[in-house]
Amino acid sequence: MNLITLTINNKQVQVEEGSTILQAAKLLGIKIPTLCYLKLHDGSENKPGSCRVCVVEIDGRRNLAPACTTTVTEGMVVKTNSIRAMKARRNVVDLILSNHPQDCLLCEKNTDCELQALAADMGIRKIKYKGEMSTHLKDTSSHSIVRDLDKCILCRRCETVCNEIQTVGVLSAKNRGFNTTIAPAFGDNIADTDCTFCGQCVSVCPTGALSEVNDTNKVWKALNDDEKFVIVQTAPAVRASLGEEFGINSGKAVTGKMVAALRNLGFDRVFDTDFAADLTIMEEAAEFMDRITNGGKLPMLTSCCPGWINFVEHEFSDLLDSPSTCKSPQQMFGAIAKTYFAEKMDMDPKNIVLISVMPCIAKKSEAARPEMNNDVDISITTRELAKMIKESGIDFGGLKDENFDSPLGESTGAGVIFGVTGGVMEAALRTAYEWITGEKLEKLDFETVRGLNGIKEAVIKIKDMEVKAAVVSGLGNARKILNKIREGKADYQIIEIMACPGGCIDGGGQPYIHGNYEILKSRMNILYEEDRNKVLRKSHENPEIIKLYEEFLGKPSSEKAHKLLHTKYMKKDY
Repeated sequence: MNLITLTINNKQVQVEEGSTILQAAKLLGIKIPTLCYLKLHDGSENKPGSCRVCVVEIDGRRNLAPACTTTVTEGMVVKTNSIRAMKARRNVVDLILSNHPQDCLLCEKNTDCELQALAADMGIRKIKYKGEMSTHLKDTSSHSIVRDLDKCILCRRCETVCNEIQTVGVLSAKNRGFNTTIAPAFGDNIADTDCTFCGQCVSVCPTGALSEVNDTNKVWKALNDDEKFVIVQTAPAVRASLGEEFGINSGKAVTGKMVAALRNLGFDRVFDTDFAADLTIMEEAAEFMDRITNGGKLPMLTSCCPGWINFVEHEFSDLLDSPSTCKSPQQMFGAIAKTYFAEKMDMDPKNIVLISVMPCIAKKSEAARPEMNNDVDISITTRELAKMIKESGIDFGGLKDENFDSPLGESTGAGVIFGVTGGVMEAALRTAYEWITGEKLEKLDFETVRGLNGIKEAVIKIKDMEVKAAVVSGLGNARKILNKIREGKADYQIIEIMACPGGCIDGGGQPYIHGNYEILKSRMNILYEEDRNKVLRKSHENPEIIKLYEEFLGKPSSEKAHKLLHTKYMKKDY
């Protein structure tokens, strides 16, 4: 390892050869403003050097240099805070603002906009340059994502994450100069492309150019309709991140406060999607055992993630017989709420409005799929729920913990860990092991499938059987595994796939982390801690799930269960 010695702001530092000035400055605790730069999920960086907000002065060089792309050299002397560098940065931000809408108060990203924060840090209080501004039609074609190119600053973060991390390839630069945009080919609407609606582009966008479809007004309308019985379900990953929106440490679960806040908002029942996660395991484990025993299609791929399902339908339609036919927990919950729960309440399902709170933007599009029968009426993100709580004036931090309602609020630790990559696999193995062996599983933690690595492989011994498993998060990693399956090189029996790197904890609808991936580790640890603290940690031990089968479904994979809880997939061509 070769070390390079350089001086930044009169402080000497040694860094590895090939490092950038930005990386060297961070080691000294020197902050250089950035906009297009962003650390990405796999440790790589988005650093096109296009915005020029991070320019610095280097002794012996005439031109200012972008810190994010300029490689250090031996003996380099850098000034990050010279008058010349600071004036240049301010001028860059002034120019960006001159072609940016001034509707900050109405913007989805208000108070969380990186351009807004940067302008405030630089003390910019008026628009210096005035002239022609680019105008584009807002793209509201999908159920999940809104594209407002008037707010795009050409940082190209979305392009990088779409092409290099997720490998979906929907977004790229078009045209030149003043007419440059980051958009789908031929100017297509996002709904008419291969977009999976994973929302990773929304997660990394520094402004309001990309956002989720805001459905909070629909929820308010339902809550204020006296003729409707409004129930809500909350996904496991939401409890691990919602507190961040209210200044609560990212390592703290807020399950009880979340339940209390939802009751305060006026929901008639507050339920847990973890219940449906347990139900999913019952059906998925039964399907896996049937495929193993009766020579079914292997490997079996999990089907909980709608972003991943969109991906396989668009790009790997020849493998559509591989995913489990199980609906996602969101949709299973909807099916049970509009049948079993409605019967118990002696209520017409048409009078029930089911709201989902999800960490995921793709869940909005999933709920709108025709084959899902409108079982889920509205799906909102973690961020949207936080906005509703703030709008209501609820003191979230001061709320006392409350419990979920029954019967659809009971869950096990297996359901909780659905929110992190590897969790679905681990939950399935806990149940499959006991069903196959007829023996009690004493060690419940399958450490080999845990962690935030994009691809994990494990061999799990179940009696005389060796189950070869893979856990994949991020669509770019999914592509690698699916190509291996196509080529006949994938020796697995079961594969878990999540569209978002890290799983649902990093969903497109979660609170923004601005490149701080330590937050994901905190969210992951919250879910595993909740699992450890649960009295019941195996899905098939959930008493309400057992009762559901006894009273209503019969048994896993029964005809009724298939009708309500399973689905089919279709090739999508655009």
